[in-house]
Amino acid sequence: MIGVPSNPALVQLRRCTVAVDLGAARTRVYLRGSGLVADEPSVAAIDIRTGALIAVGANAEQMAGRTPEHIRVSRPVAGGAVVDIAMAQRMLRHILGDKLGRRRLRMPMMRAAVCTPHGSEPIARRAAIETMYGLGARRVELVDTLIAAAVGCGLPVEHPEATMIVVCGAGTTQVAVLSLGSIVSAETVPVGGDAIDRAVVQHLRNAHELMLPSQSVRPLHQMLGAPATGGTPTTEVHGRDVVSGMARSVMVETEGVRHAMRTPLTAVVDAITGVLRHCPPDLVADLGDRGIMLAGGSALMPGLDLMLRQATGMPVHVADRPDIVAVQGLGAMIEGRVRPALLETLTV
Repeated sequence: MIGVPSNPALVQLRRCTVAVDLGAARTRVYLRGSGLVADEPSVAAIDIRTGALIAVGANAEQMAGRTPEHIRVSRPVAGGAVVDIAMAQRMLRHILGDKLGRRRLRMPMMRAAVCTPHGSEPIARRAAIETMYGLGARRVELVDTLIAAAVGCGLPVEHPEATMIVVCGAGTTQVAVLSLGSIVSAETVPVGGDAIDRAVVQHLRNAHELMLPSQSVRPLHQMLGAPATGGTPTTEVHGRDVVSGMARSVMVETEGVRHAMRTPLTAVVDAITGVLRHCPPDLVADLGDRGIMLAGGSALMPGLDLMLRQATGMPVHVADRPDIVAVQGLGAMIEGRVRPALLETLTV
């Protein structure tokens, strides 16, 4: 790495001690000098009678759909934006307190770096800042998720050649072409893993009059990548009958579920097409060989890379550990392990 540059964005990031990726599905925390210290679902359970926090993270996620009336399972982050600042603070305080220690968490000198979705509204950025201020942060640096993910993937975005990254999260999918350390063209669509889950649930309700809990939808993602075979392959699905309310099992055709999953993913393909349309021809020509880097938690969905490859005609590569590349990239920034050329348009 070249010596420490004078770029103000890099100087401020180097002073941060904590990097946070507040996602709709999971919250990840990177501590300078320690690496990734927390990776928990962005869920909190509270007793609405007393306001007491009952559980956070994986323990709270297990309670979803199974709690009595006085316990509410809350998701304070939606679509990459904090929608409940107070609950997000309580959730993060619990997570950070376990990892950093209660005494250190109260230190007023704590500086934090936070990922924000590309093109997020000012109110969403302000919510992220207020969330960290409530935890005692004196200063908060916001970094575009696309830049952080590209750094975490190890992409050579500081070069003059084009690099394309698609970050598929739970609530949104972000697409960008980068060159010379900057975003050339980008687009964010409100489609992610949650939208695919809803599409499958709606398909089962319409076609089979079966209600399926959201936790049971994820195993059906395997159907997106299932190879085409002769005949009509089916899968047994257990759920609740819409009419009687009783437990029932049905045999579901794989092709129907696959079609339901592909419908919301067309918005992702349209976003990729739109981003390429706004790029100079020379950069688009670069991507014909280099292809697309797929990141984000939903990138782990079987068959997603194959579908995008077929739809775009471009090579598609899935990042190593695509679910944590954004926070890893942000961690590399606060550790100072990035090239100065990447920092021209870093903070938002």
